[in-house]
Amino acid sequence: MHRFAKPSVFLKLTGAMMPWVVALTVILTATGLYLALIGSPVDYQQGNTVRIMYIHVPAAWMGLFCYVGMALCGAMSLIWKHPLADICARATAPVGATFTALTLITGSLWGEPMWGTWWVWDARLTSMLILLFLYLGYIALVNAFDDPERGSKAGSALALVGAINVPIVKFSVDWWNTLHQPASVARMGGPSIDPSMLAPLLIMAFAFTGYYFIVLVLRVRLELNQRRIRALQLSGLFDERPVASGDHDELAYDQGHNAGASK
Repeated sequence: MHRFAKPSVFLKLTGAMMPWVVALTVILTATGLYLALIGSPVDYQQGNTVRIMYIHVPAAWMGLFCYVGMALCGAMSLIWKHPLADICARATAPVGATFTALTLITGSLWGEPMWGTWWVWDARLTSMLILLFLYLGYIALVNAFDDPERGSKAGSALALVGAINVPIVKFSVDWWNTLHQPASVARMGGPSIDPSMLAPLLIMAFAFTGYYFIVLVLRVRLELNQRRIRALQLSGLFDERPVASGDHDELAYDQGHNAGASK
């Protein structure tokens, strides 16, 4: 795992994968939106309002998925002190916060016509709001220290403690008698949703996942390049002849990686 987490290897792998991931994400998004807005049937009770589901549910899944990924990266950062894990956690936080905020907004838009209220202190809604606060707290905490290493440690600890909230969000509709409807896809006995609605829902979920991967890779590559520039400035290579060798490029990236690790 450490071999693939080496910055130069990460850049090569993601550089080769990105065009395929972008193309696949575009296809999935276009197909998912068409099926969600036009191809899927109208719900016999909710009418066209049910189409919010194709944004709301994948966004909720991704809000939880991103937090689990952030907590895992935080654990790897604390245990192995690998800067790439810390960079991934920092890059994931704003994306996960956006997905969570989108979940709450679309949930309110869906809840008002169905429940007659924009918001209620329901167990699922409240635990999802706590998830958003955890994301915002992580972002504020890692940027609150002058020493990036101290900020990373504090953020990783918060991410790990906050992971307790993830199963609470998932099982809140089973543990408490809530206004929110119970799970209809990831449940014992299989999905209860009709296949004509399940297909676009899953396609949109894969499209959201592809979008997350694209943003994550772009943010990580940006941070690695910034560290490379700092490493070159510190080593004085900017004052020497341009380095054309790919080996030197890899060395510069890994020097940037090591420079970040030694902060």
